[in-house]
Amino acid sequence: MKRFLKIFLRTALALFILVNIITAFHAWKFTHFYDRDKVTVKKQAEKSGWDKTKDILFGVKAVKQKNGIVPDSSFQTIYLITKDSLKLEAWYIPVNDPIGTVCLFHGHAGTKSGVFRESEEFRKMGYNTLLVDFRAHGNSEGNTCTIGYDESEDVKLAYDHISGKGEKNIILWGISMGAAAVSKSIHDHGLKPAKVILEMPFGSILDAVEGRIKMMKMPAEPLAALITFWGGTEHGFWAFGMKPREYVKKISCPVLLQLGANDPRVSLTETKTIFNNISTAKKLVVYENSGHESLCKKETEKWKAEVAAFLK
Repeated sequence: MKRFLKIFLRTALALFILVNIITAFHAWKFTHFYDRDKVTVKKQAEKSGWDKTKDILFGVKAVKQKNGIVPDSSFQTIYLITKDSLKLEAWYIPVNDPIGTVCLFHGHAGTKSGVFRESEEFRKMGYNTLLVDFRAHGNSEGNTCTIGYDESEDVKLAYDHISGKGEKNIILWGISMGAAAVSKSIHDHGLKPAKVILEMPFGSILDAVEGRIKMMKMPAEPLAALITFWGGTEHGFWAFGMKPREYVKKISCPVLLQLGANDPRVSLTETKTIFNNISTAKKLVVYENSGHESLCKKETEKWKAEVAAFLK
């Protein structure tokens, strides 16, 4: 009996260590983006059995996406410098006789060109726009992403840049990770925008990880908790404390909260929790035909009507 117990305990310990090693690798890959010239990317059809096994055990290397739009003379390319000396690239696009400025923040693995359509619509409404590549994304420096934790500094830098121009009517717009970073930046740095638009923010990093795992058709527990733990530990912060649903309590201006009804990553339940925690004037809009994607592109007319009404 004692021999059996020892074997059982040793096996359980070995499995525990193995699972933690695997999830630590996955957490690392999820929060790192590699420069295109430093990694070989194979299409799924080109991968060998060993390649696919490595992907399952150790995660997939993610490559920094390029901006798909080439700026013209109407763009002003500016650079923001983080406290860690990373240079962030942003596009400032002014309009004639502006009524304010909208700062736009993309999601995980995105780029500023990915929210260009939203920028176009805001400019038609009379707003200057500032589109920012988060650290480790697009043309910005760095390779480490913290799913909104450190990116909240990037939001502050953008806000301070526009505020420094003398702008009083500053709107902060963010999608997914961008929305989480906006919420955290307002909470941590006391930003005072005129209005805030949050599209499909996750309630917590744990919620975000669970959503991603479910999309992969894998059991969320205990993988989500382990990946969340290692993701924060590898970057020096307590990831379980990263909760946009709590950060929104510090918002002191009107908020428009938007969600796709078919979103596989962010649930209506966690969105309603966020909504209930907002204590200012607010509106929740659900887009019946959309998932975790650009609501502006998917349901253009509804998006334009809701945003225009909110900004009046």
